[in-house]
Amino acid sequence: MRRLLFLLIATAALSADRPPNVVLILVDDLGYGDLGCFGAKDIRTPNIDALAKQGTRFTDFYVAQAVCTASRAGLMTGCYPNRVGMQGALNHTSRNGLNLAEWTLPKMFRDIGYATACFGKWHLGTAVELSATRHGFQEFLGLPYSNDNSKYHPSLAFEMPPLPLIEGEKVVELDPDQSTFTARFTAKGVDFIERHKDRPFFLYLPHVMPHVPIFASAKFKGRSSRGLYGDVVEELDDAIGKVLAKLRETGLEQNTVVLFFSDNGAWMSYGEHAGSNRPFREGKLTCFEGGLRSPLIVRWPGQVPAGRTCGTPFMSIDLLPTFVEAIGGKAPTLKIDGLSALPLLRGTDEAATHEAMFYYAGEELHAVRSGQWKLHFAHPYLTNMGNPGKGGKPSAYGEYTPLPITDSSMNAIASRHGQKVAAQPLALYDLTTDPGETRDLSAQHPDIVARLSALADPMRRALGDKLTGTQGTERRPAGFVPVK
Repeated sequence: MRRLLFLLIATAALSADRPPNVVLILVDDLGYGDLGCFGAKDIRTPNIDALAKQGTRFTDFYVAQAVCTASRAGLMTGCYPNRVGMQGALNHTSRNGLNLAEWTLPKMFRDIGYATACFGKWHLGTAVELSATRHGFQEFLGLPYSNDNSKYHPSLAFEMPPLPLIEGEKVVELDPDQSTFTARFTAKGVDFIERHKDRPFFLYLPHVMPHVPIFASAKFKGRSSRGLYGDVVEELDDAIGKVLAKLRETGLEQNTVVLFFSDNGAWMSYGEHAGSNRPFREGKLTCFEGGLRSPLIVRWPGQVPAGRTCGTPFMSIDLLPTFVEAIGGKAPTLKIDGLSALPLLRGTDEAATHEAMFYYAGEELHAVRSGQWKLHFAHPYLTNMGNPGKGGKPSAYGEYTPLPITDSSMNAIASRHGQKVAAQPLALYDLTTDPGETRDLSAQHPDIVARLSALADPMRRALGDKLTGTQGTERRPAGFVPVK
């Protein structure tokens, strides 16, 4: 009994003397409705559900753009992706990436003495000169881009070189077994925690799954009632449980911030190999709620209230300034768009961090939200509603001639992933009563349309908008590495 009491006192003293560790778990293309704690009935996620009970669920949390690279750029830099030249998604041919001049989360943590590691998908620079280790991560194991840039691409497999697995800055494996990814990256994370239990650390686990093509290990195949997709999510939940168990085992649980969310909504084109964005409209690659709203859970014992649900909107771009305030890190010298959400996380102030939030698809400003109101400007968008794909193939598979992966136009993306280009008219939605964005209230509230339109004008002038032909005066260049 005395020894147990001594250990508890020692652990408490250690926690008081050192800044908090941070574990940021990002999953890829998870649907808003794919977790038990967010309403799923057919996928079991007991570890994530427990995390939600021990922390706070944020129901109105938004990523910076509804696609892999851009979402990660916003998270890492605290900027809208267009500010740092990282809108859209990179692929295996890309020579651009996140500029080394940008201040990032791992740089901020590293420079105040944290150990930093990234295990999973980087997707902010394919060239080694723009890799994770050049942006503040001291350890890296993972992919430089998405796992569908491989022999498993549904439309362009013939164009794809072998998928590289990279450790540090060296390719250590080609076309690795994707069914091992979740376990491998988790094992690296658990080992990292063990090796750094005596110093503060920032562990970033950007899992590859459940981005298509989806794979589950033999242990999890057939376990869920949602087919292979459910198996994949249940394996991710088990993996997260292993990370949480290691924090308990090492006595670090009480002094570690754990965050969990998805980089964007589910990619609806892939049918039963995709998740559910219920109750929202559309999904990945769109500026509807199903594309941009992500299920965020934050656990920070003694700082973030347990068992709480918060519906105040904020964004992934707010996380960098939040941690700058929370741990005293160095603030960026270049302009960012995020604002500290620390009072919101702690529950001491429920006010929104932003007067307005802006939703870009590529270089087009599609929507703006202020409070309960969301205004869509007239814009094209990718849809597959009513025509989901089957067996890992996208919607309308085989009906289109796929355009090369170097073509990032909307029509080209549609051709590769079986989607159609639809037209969204100007529309105003009340997200409090209509989260599915089905009832246009613009005619009833022209004053609100005018107010939100006016809020969008400065953002257009700053970051540009191809829909209106606005160039943008505050955009910074992406990094670029020419072909040698």
